[in-house]
Formats: sequence, C-alpha cells, structure tokens
Amino acid sequence: MKHIRKSHNPRNAPSTQKKRKGAIIVFAAVMIAVVIGFAAFTVDVGMVTLTKGQMQSAADSAAHAATLEISRGFGPGGELSQDAAEQLARERAVEMIGHFRTGDVVATDADMIRDVRVGRRSWSEANQQWTQEWGVPPFNMVEVTVRRTNADTTALPMTFARILGRENFDIEVKSIAALQPGIGFGLPPEPISNSEENTIDILPIALDLGSWTDLVNQYHTGADNGYEDDYKWSMSGGVESGKHDNIPEINMYPDLNSGLAPGNRGTVDLGSANNSTNDLKRQIIHGLNSYDMSFFPDNKITFNQNGALFLNGDTGISAGIQSALESIIGQVRAIPIFIEVTGQGNNATYTIVKFVGIRVIAVNLSGGPKKRYLKVQPAVFSDNHVIRGNTAVNVDSIMSQPVIIH
Repeated sequence: MKHIRKSHNPRNAPSTQKKRKGAIIVFAAVMIAVVIGFAAFTVDVGMVTLTKGQMQSAADSAAHAATLEISRGFGPGGELSQDAAEQLARERAVEMIGHFRTGDVVATDADMIRDVRVGRRSWSEANQQWTQEWGVPPFNMVEVTVRRTNADTTALPMTFARILGRENFDIEVKSIAALQPGIGFGLPPEPISNSEENTIDILPIALDLGSWTDLVNQYHTGADNGYEDDYKWSMSGGVESGKHDNIPEINMYPDLNSGLAPGNRGTVDLGSANNSTNDLKRQIIHGLNSYDMSFFPDNKITFNQNGALFLNGDTGISAGIQSALESIIGQVRAIPIFIEVTGQGNNATYTIVKFVGIRVIAVNLSGGPKKRYLKVQPAVFSDNHVIRGNTAVNVDSIMSQPVIIH
C-alpha cells in the first residue's frame, strides 16, 4: 500500500501560531513599559535619597555651627550678649546651609527666622529625662530645618517620574545640636601627636562656693553683694582697667576681706601631690595634660556619688605663679569650687562640688597682703574634654562642645 505524504505549506499554518506571535509583541511592549517605569522609579528615588542625605548634612553642619555661636552668649561673661549670639547663630546657620548642594540646587536657601530656632535643653531630675524648651534662656540648643518643598517653590523636580504623573517631590529634614552640661573632664590615657591641643584649661586655684554664689547673684539680680566692676573685657580691646562691662569681678586671693578663715583659698593639686611651682605655671598656661590626668581614675576628673571631689592643696597663692597668670589675662579657664577645707598649708584637703568658668582679669601677687589680688569674672566655659552627664543646665554650668542630638 502506498502512503501519500502531504507537503507542508506555511500559508496553511494554524491561526493559533499567529495569535501567539501577536501576544508576544504585546507582552514585550508591556514589559518595556514596566522596565521604563522601574528605571524611572529607580533613578528618581535615587535622586531623592541623595538629596535627602545632602540636606541632612547641611542641617547637621548648620546646627553645629549655630550652636557654637549661641555658646558665646551662654551665661554670665559671654563674649556676646544673648541677643547678639542668637542673631549670629541664625545668620551662621543660613550661611552654612548656603554652602551645600542639594540635588539640582548648587546653593541651598534657608530663612533665619522660619528655619532656625533656639532654646534650652536640660535634664529634669524629677522626670529623669531631658526636656526641650524653645525660646527659653539660657540658650544651649539650636534646631535647623532644611526644606525643598512646593510651599516655598523649591521642591525637588522629578525626571522620569513625570511619565507617571509625578512632577516633583517634597523633602524636609531637621537637625538639633546642643551644648551638654558637664559633670567632669576626661582625656585619652595617651597623648596625641599634638600634645598642646590635648590639654584641659583648668586653673589649679580654688574658690569657695559662697563667694561664687554671691558673685553670680549680683550679676543676675543687681544686688549689691560687695563686688566691683572695675574692668572691661572685649574681643577687640581685651582687658581695660577703669572701664565697665556690667560683669563684676571677684578677688580669688585669700585676703583678709574674703570673710573666710585665714588660709582657706589656695592652689590645688590637679595631678601629682608633689606639684612644684613650675608644674603650676605649666598648668596655668597650657592646661592639664595626660600626665596630670593619669593621677585620676580612668584619666577622668569626676565627682563621687555624693557629688564631691577631694583634692589636696596648699592654702595661699605663691607669688611665683604671677607671671603665668599675667600671660593668660583675658583668657577663659575652669576653676574648682569648694565648700570646705580641712587642714592647713600643704596638708589642706579641699571638698570640691563643681567647676565653673572664669576669665582672668588682673593679677598682682607682690607687696603687702592687702595689695595682692587675683581678679576674675564669670565666663562661658565650653570644651571638647568636658564629660557630658544627666544634670541640670545652670547659668554657670561648664558645657561640652556642640553635639548633634537629633
């Protein structure tokens, strides 16, 4: 039997094969659209993420810089008045933001009133938490907002997302920096390459709490507690005798008019108990170094659980350190404040309860007891070696350098 073989004719192909080809074309077109959509999404999301990161860097830098400025008016004896420091902080924040590129904008704009606010951040002992109070002095906190929004016509424009109907994107970031109140001082156990920078500006001379409290009270209330305003300090003119700056001075020398028992005020051993006059002069001029700090546990000066620190010292102030004190006139130092002294001479023990900032104004350690003086006035002390702690912010608190807290 013969088998008849049928020849294949393409024109006779089933119609389902043609339909299959058409479906592939449609599917490919859909997939291309999806890929383009994903590409648009990826590119624009990437631009949003990049811009937001740039804006956050701008906000952080601006908040840090503004807080440095606000510190110049913190508490009594600031370089600037509180109002002047606030104005400068706002201007500085806007200036810093302007240095940053954000997305398609080379220099970012900000408003010093709308986008910058100042306030006080302090520890609440009752609630065991930090509180933020905006507009409440003394200012130690600055918040900066950086915006790219439709409301101010600076929203980030989209590129491919416009295909999907999204013309632009709103972005807003904030940053808060604060000066944190200090509970002590610390240094690394080993000196860094530049040892002069790795020091803490603490004056090894103690002052009693009662006198300091009266001094600060006179500054804030105007009460006459017996302190004179015989000197003026300014950034431009330094210390000028016979002029006034509305900041009273106190004589730290243990004279007969201090109201204290003879031999009370004096130098303290911030480091070795065998500190010589040369050691004191070095500490006065350059501050405490890693060797000095090695005599304290963990290289840190801190208070015990009762809020006290016991320092050995020598009652009285030697004329041998006059030249060192003269070399830092106009400069800011931290000093220890004591509530009690036991013992006499080089066997004295000082009970220290706080550190405060002062500016050295005038010194004379020669002549009769009534002619000698070491005059200082309250000043802002902010240092990167201050140990931050959960403690209240007072007008005479020692403060850390600015820290980004949010």
